[in-house]
Amino acid sequence: MPDPSVTVVTPSYNQGGFIRATIESVLGQNYPNLEYIIMDGGSTDETAAVVKDYSSRLTFISEKDRGQSHAINKGFQMAHGSIISWLNSDDLYLPGAIHKAVEAWRSNPAAGAVYGEGYLIDRAGNTTSRFLSTEPFNLWKLVHLSDYVLQQTVYFRKDVLDHVGYLDEDLHYVMDWDILIRIGMQYPLQYIDEYMGCLREYPEAKSFAGGGRRASEIRRMLRRHTGRQLPLGYIVYGLDTYQNLWCERIGRWCGPAKPVAKKLQSAVRLLAGGIIGRTIRDSQGFYGDGWATRTLRYMLPAAESDAICIEGTLLEWPALRDQKIRIRANGREIGEVEVPYGDFLLRVAVPPDLKGQPLDLVLTASRWYVPGRSNGGADDRRLAYLLRSVRWLKDTVREQDLAHAAGSSI
Repeated sequence: MPDPSVTVVTPSYNQGGFIRATIESVLGQNYPNLEYIIMDGGSTDETAAVVKDYSSRLTFISEKDRGQSHAINKGFQMAHGSIISWLNSDDLYLPGAIHKAVEAWRSNPAAGAVYGEGYLIDRAGNTTSRFLSTEPFNLWKLVHLSDYVLQQTVYFRKDVLDHVGYLDEDLHYVMDWDILIRIGMQYPLQYIDEYMGCLREYPEAKSFAGGGRRASEIRRMLRRHTGRQLPLGYIVYGLDTYQNLWCERIGRWCGPAKPVAKKLQSAVRLLAGGIIGRTIRDSQGFYGDGWATRTLRYMLPAAESDAICIEGTLLEWPALRDQKIRIRANGREIGEVEVPYGDFLLRVAVPPDLKGQPLDLVLTASRWYVPGRSNGGADDRRLAYLLRSVRWLKDTVREQDLAHAAGSSI
């Protein structure tokens, strides 16, 4: 099978000190069918001189633009690749990243985008840590709570971009989060358990210098997608931003050496950290150890199917006997199912008018168990069942066979 064509777009403006490393990380991929476009906003530093050394291997356009999103969109419109990515002019690809993205599509051609693991690097290019937020695709969390996808590892299908639209040019800080949400509503995103890119962190970098403007843009973007006046993601990112601004103001008002200032700053950080931690831990009702709580929130991309499947395990605990799950989709109750002990796979029909739409699901269990009440521990979660997946039903016979093998009913 021939290698698909891949286009990488790099937006740039006065990043001459970093852009050579960026270029070499792209051209060093040794991918046989690669198009590389640098969209420069009219840099006045050494950018043009650096790029000249690679002029036979890339396209360089330097002209005024309306910002980063506009520059990337211009590159996307020029692209000939069936797979497209963008890499900022201070970030890096890791060796083999493009090959890994292409292989992921060969295994899952329905994916709208693929993404992987990555590192944070400092100004000098030294690795400081893994990008800690990355996790497998979870549409509800992406829409409501967290941008856990490292943009430097993302590759899009060109036809998917043509379908959902390119970057929102009114966004300057979270255009990558926004487009992933728009794609994720219509297509699954494929997570790759491989290290693929690096984000450079330094004080002048746009993502770290945005402050209150970035937080306000997050609120505006998430309001559009969730309909919430106070989106959960804004609570997380907004509080993280504003606690630092509040502490700076306290320091200016009181003086950083005064004990009262330190106490107030500590109280602000403790309160904000507690709210952020609780929001991240409890808002979806699904935990890293696989447990679903009494109320689970989940989302599925649009699909042409007439039912969903819920797969998991119900432990044989007395507190969970006669377990039932009530399911709401897009604000409407669509059914209630009994959950047998052991492994289960449950089928829930979806009303015809919801077929082909993204589903915003709320699963409410009738029974739950609080570990801390029985063992005197601190675990105050309301645990209802172990969840393996919630998905669209694609092949009725296969799903029924699976359910029969698991000893459960559909």
